[in-house]
Amino acid sequence: MCFQSLLPFSIEVVPGGDGVTARAGATLVYEMMRVFGLRELVAKHVRIQQRQGGHSDFDKIADIVLTLATGGDCVDDVRILHADPGLCRLLGRTPASASTLLQLLYEFHDDGLLLAAQENAKQKDREAYIVEENAALAGLGKVNEEFTRRIAKHLGLRRATLDHDATIQESHKKQAKAHYKKGRGYQPAAIYWVEADQVVGDEYRDGNVGAGMENLPLIKRGFAMLPKWICEYYFRADTASYDIDVLKWLANENRANGPQGHIGFTIGADMTEALQAVCKKVPEEQWVVLEERIDETVYCTEVEFTPGDKWSKTAQPLRYLAVRIRKRQGLLFAAGNDTKYLAVVTNRQGQVAVLLRWHWQKAGTIELVHDVMKNELGAGVPPCARLGANAAWYRLSALTYNILSGLKSLALRAEYESARPKKLRAMVLTLPARIISHAGRLVVQISEQAEKMAGIIEARRKLLMVLKEPAAA
Repeated sequence: MCFQSLLPFSIEVVPGGDGVTARAGATLVYEMMRVFGLRELVAKHVRIQQRQGGHSDFDKIADIVLTLATGGDCVDDVRILHADPGLCRLLGRTPASASTLLQLLYEFHDDGLLLAAQENAKQKDREAYIVEENAALAGLGKVNEEFTRRIAKHLGLRRATLDHDATIQESHKKQAKAHYKKGRGYQPAAIYWVEADQVVGDEYRDGNVGAGMENLPLIKRGFAMLPKWICEYYFRADTASYDIDVLKWLANENRANGPQGHIGFTIGADMTEALQAVCKKVPEEQWVVLEERIDETVYCTEVEFTPGDKWSKTAQPLRYLAVRIRKRQGLLFAAGNDTKYLAVVTNRQGQVAVLLRWHWQKAGTIELVHDVMKNELGAGVPPCARLGANAAWYRLSALTYNILSGLKSLALRAEYESARPKKLRAMVLTLPARIISHAGRLVVQISEQAEKMAGIIEARRKLLMVLKEPAAA
C-alpha cells in the first residue's frame, strides 16, 4: 500500500485577519438592502424598543438575512459572519451576537395573543387556531411588502400571477402540534408573485391548522400589496383554497377590498361524491387525451357542476375541468382502483388542456419556493418554541429569498437568473478577496478569474444605476 503526505504547505494563524475575506460577494446582499431602503422600511414599520446604543433593528435583521444568505440555518450560525473579520471590515460593523438576535426574534411573539387565540378556539370547541400577529411581526410583513413593490417597479411589471400554497415545517419541539402527515411541526402558508419572483405574503400556523382553514385573509393581503400599476391579475391554488368565500371574492369584479376588475383563477376542486358521480357519467368519447405517461394515461374534459347551494344563481358561472387518470392494464392506485378523478374550477376562458397545464405550472413556482426556503434559506429549522419568533424567522427567510431574487433580476448576470441560493453562494457570495487601504479608502482585490465568474464589479455598477435612474412608472 502506498501512502502520500499532505499537500506541501503550512498553516499560520495571524491576529486580526481583516486583510482578507472569503465572502466578498456577500456584500452585494447588504448593498441590495441599502439601495432599496430596507433600513428606512425597518425603522418605519418594526418599532421594537431597545436600549441606547448597540445594534439597531435594521442591523440585527440584516445580520439574520446575511446569515441565511451565506448558508446558515439557525441563529447560532451568525458565527459564519463573525469568523470573517474581513467581511465585517467591509460592512463597517461587527454583527450582533446569537443571543442578541434570538432576543430580537422573541420580540415578535406575544403570549397574550396566543392565549386569546386558544380561548377563542376553546369557546368554538376547536383545537386548531390561527394566532393574530403583534405589531412588530405585522410590521415585518409591511417591510417585505414595500421592498417587493420597489423591486417590481424597477422590473416594470404589469401582470401579477399569485400562487398560494402551504407547506409542512417539521419540528421536534414539544410545543409543536401534530400535522396531517403524522409528524409534528408547523404549517406556514405563503403567497408568491410569479412574474416578480417574490414572496408577497405569508401566514405562520401550527401544524394542526388545516391547510384549508381561513385562507381568504392571506389571499386578500397578497392582492392588496400589489402595486397600483398592475393591470392583469391571476391566481392559482390547490384544493386548500376551494372555499365558497374564496371563490366568491375572486369571482366578484367589484370587490370592496382588493383589485377592481377580473382575476383569472384556477383552484383545485374537492372531489366530492357528487362531483365524482358527474365525472363518471361523462361519455367515453368526450374524454380527450392530455398526457401519455409511463404507467398511466391522463384524460381531460369539461363538466357541468356548481360549487353548491351557496353559489348565487345570478353569479358568474364557473367552469369545472375534469381530469381522469387511468393506470395501464394490471396496475392500480393505492386505493385499489385503476382510475382516479381530479378537477379544477376556473373562471377563465380557453381550452381545457391549456388551462390545466397553466394550473399545474404551480408545482414549479410556489412549491419550488417552499423547497428553496426550507432547504437553502433556513426556513426548515424553527429557532425556538415561541410561535411568534418562529413566524418572524420564516418571514425573514422569505425576505432573504426576495433580496436574492432582486439581486438576480437587477444586478447579476443573466446566467444566474434561475440560480438557487446554493449556486449563488458557490459562484458569487463566497468570493475570496484581499482587502487593502489606499488613500483612505478600502480596496477589495479579487482575481481576474474570480471576477469573470462572479461579475461583482458589473453587479455593483447596476446597483448604482438603480440609485441614479428613476424606476419604471
